[in-house]
Amino acid sequence: GAELQKEWDAKFAAYEGAFKDEAAQFHLSFNGNLPEGWDKDLPVYTPADGKLATRQASGKALTAIKKAVPFMFGGSADLASSNEMDKSGDDSFQPGHYERSNIWFGVREHAMGGIMNGIAHHAGLRTYGGTFLTFSDYMRGAIRLTALAESASTFVFTHDSIGLGEDGPTHQPIEQVTSLRTVPNIVVLRPGDANETTEAWRIAMNTPKSPVCLILSRQGWLPFDQSVLTPAAGNVQKGAYVLSEAQGGKPELILIGTGSEVPLALEAQKVLQAEGTATRVVSMPSWELFEHQDKAYREQVLPRNVRKRVSIEAGSPIGWSKYTTDEGASISMNRFGESAPADYLMKEFGFTVDNVVKVAKGVLSGQPQEDDKKQVVS
Repeated sequence: GAELQKEWDAKFAAYEGAFKDEAAQFHLSFNGNLPEGWDKDLPVYTPADGKLATRQASGKALTAIKKAVPFMFGGSADLASSNEMDKSGDDSFQPGHYERSNIWFGVREHAMGGIMNGIAHHAGLRTYGGTFLTFSDYMRGAIRLTALAESASTFVFTHDSIGLGEDGPTHQPIEQVTSLRTVPNIVVLRPGDANETTEAWRIAMNTPKSPVCLILSRQGWLPFDQSVLTPAAGNVQKGAYVLSEAQGGKPELILIGTGSEVPLALEAQKVLQAEGTATRVVSMPSWELFEHQDKAYREQVLPRNVRKRVSIEAGSPIGWSKYTTDEGASISMNRFGESAPADYLMKEFGFTVDNVVKVAKGVLSGQPQEDDKKQVVS
């Protein structure tokens, strides 16, 4: 073994003398570092950019990252166009083209997770893999092993709710986000718009010993106006932050949203404040990152003396009571979805401004009512 190591060291010294830049990149990657300025071209959005699904924003961020980080290596489980990943066969890593960095994993999520584990544990490469969120169940063992091994992998899970529409309940996640949140040493991020998605990727690239799961939407909406609302940069990293403060700065009610339900919270805030209820909107992309903040910051975002709270997330309600308190409510899903257009499903399952306002008023009156979503839509 010692002789083989000595031989390898001699060969690498010769290589380093002939290819200084490539050798420097080798050292950089195997030391777990990133190129200087790797994130300078990450996109920033305004409402003028039009509606974007968070999966689309993820694809744009990944494109920028791969241009700056040549040792970024991964792909999709046969869903590249849906996951917004490398889509061209010309980009595929294969015999005769080992300079390329895209893997076509095929329809085999568990194998994809296993391959990612091998890449991450070996070091020298950054790895990612994508599929629909509901199919994360197929790779649960691999995800758990990533967390157990303290490896850095980024799992990109798109089509994150009933908002994916007509594909129906076989493809519509309900319990998956909650399930992923229960895994130790994992960071789950469900960004609320395109800019939060950019920041989610920044977090993923800077998290060395935990896997990161990005939970992304099929449907699109306008990026938040960061000239009016709290910017995503520097705040998504905290897990939760005050996106829109209540009039006067002293909220009577707090609306907590994730992902595609954050813009719904913002619209409901307008109605409630027009009617005289001082309402704060908190964007909470990551429970784990929020729990890592100090007590003073958590109190600043969710003060103990404001117990009238409503969480809005198109997934399982399990776990939300910690943040909504015993005086609050959750607008959520506790049954399977249906096959229908996304807008129709969102309305039928209570993800509307009118219903958020209705539930909020019930909370304020001391009589919170959570709709029974177990009733089948007819």
